[in-house]
Amino acid sequence: MRKLIAALGIVLAVAASAPFAYAVQPDEVMADPAKEARARELSRELRCMVCQNQSIDDSDATLAKDLRLLVRERIAAGDSNKQVLDYLVARYGEFVLLKPRFEAHTLILWLIPPLVLLVGGLGLWLHIRRRSRAAAADAPALSAAEQARLERLLADNDQKA
Repeated sequence: MRKLIAALGIVLAVAASAPFAYAVQPDEVMADPAKEARARELSRELRCMVCQNQSIDDSDATLAKDLRLLVRERIAAGDSNKQVLDYLVARYGEFVLLKPRFEAHTLILWLIPPLVLLVGGLGLWLHIRRRSRAAAADAPALSAAEQARLERLLADNDQKA
């Protein structure tokens, strides 16, 4: 039992430290802290083409390292953040950005999620409405005796109130 608890503790410790572990190697770090901060900021915005939904800042893939080095080269050459991103988009396409830009050719990427929610909500509303109408139509009608009793009960209730 103690071994199980110890193993669980180790797994939890590793899982808790995972968000703080970065793939940037010491040989990649720029000497100027301001430029390094810019490089790290840009690296968090760029997608690792191997890992897909992981930034190059977090990825250990060889391609991610190459992209991190390329970002640092462009910063060292004096490029602005926008110029670095534009260079990478021109070279790899919009897919390299974790958050695509809001432009005419990416408009569909931004509109699909709300449209899917809207269509799904409308479909759900129509389904529930149709089911309630079908249930009401399937309900048996009251017999004459039941109808008379219901009217008496309602009348008695109105008199008491």
